[in-house]
Order: sequence, then C-alpha cells, then structure tokens
Amino acid sequence: MLGCLALNSSFEPLTMVPLRRALRLVIDGKAEIVEADHEALVRSERLAYPRPIVIRLAKFIHVPRRFRRQVTNTFLFARDRYTCQYCGRPSVQLRPRESLTRDHVVPLSRGGLNTWTNVVTACSACNTKKADHLPDECGMHLLHHPVEPHFVHLSWAVRRLTPTQAKYIKMFYGAEVLHQIEALENRSVAQRRLG
Repeated sequence: MLGCLALNSSFEPLTMVPLRRALRLVIDGKAEIVEADHEALVRSERLAYPRPIVIRLAKFIHVPRRFRRQVTNTFLFARDRYTCQYCGRPSVQLRPRESLTRDHVVPLSRGGLNTWTNVVTACSACNTKKADHLPDECGMHLLHHPVEPHFVHLSWAVRRLTPTQAKYIKMFYGAEVLHQIEALENRSVAQRRLG
C-alpha cells in the first residue's frame, strides 16, 4: 500500500509516511487530513477515518540545510540513475557478485571529501580497479561530472507518488520539478522490475 504524503504547515512537501503514522499524527492533533480516499475507511474500535492520502502538519518543522545535503547511497544511486559512472553499466547488468558502490573521485586518503561534488556511483569492479587513484591515473573517465542535486529531487527520487500527491509537488515546486521526479521514479520502477 502506498504511503501518505506529509506536508509542512507551509504546504511544503516533506516526506512520505506510513498510513499508521499518518493516522497517529491526525488522531493526536499534530496533523490534519488534506486529501483522503473516502471510499476506503480506516476503522478502530471507536473511530473511523477516510484513508489519508495527504496530511498537513499543524506546526512548522524546520529541516536543517545540512540534512538536506547529506550524501546517502540511496540518493547517490538515484542521482546517477543506478549506473556506474565509469563503465556505464546499469545495476541490472552487473554480474552476480558485483554491486553498486560509492566512489570518491578524489580519494579520502588523498584529501577528498564526502560531498556531492566528489562522489559518484561505481560498480564494485570499477571501484576496486580505481582504488585510491584519481580517475586519470588509471585510465578511467567519468560519464558525468558529479554535482549537488536539488534537495527536492533527492527526497522524492525513491518514492512513488499518487496523482493526488503529485499535484502538491507541482503546486509547491513547479511542473518541471515534478516531471524530473516522475522520470527518476519511472527509472527506479524499471530497475526494480529488471533486477
């Protein structure tokens, strides 16, 4: 079952939450239901609610900028379209003992940082081959120069949105951002089907 889109009090889309968490926030008065599926009621012994699709928090939650910039493999792989940035093989073409890994273009041992502009997705074979060298030193070249993605692309790159939830992304961030997220989402679904 799909999750529920949680909006900040400002209507900024924050994240997807499980249905039970969404209901708990509503019951505790910490959120209100903005959009719901009135055909599907969620019942307890004493209460019945329409299944929430979108909730809005009662109080504004500040999301620190440093959290928004945090590099995680989930978002890194989504940014790089689940493809090794050296050999160009997508994850579905990797051999059984291979996997996607995080590679530091300038290795940590040589002063590189764990930042968006210094990390790329690499298959385990390419990462092992590169080791603690610069790409040029071992005859390897990047398919794309690493850049820091916009937070909204990261936060929605690995989530499935319903049409009702998507309209809030479009309303707050615009049609182009929604289009980019849907493209990432479609690639993720295709990867899961092939993998």
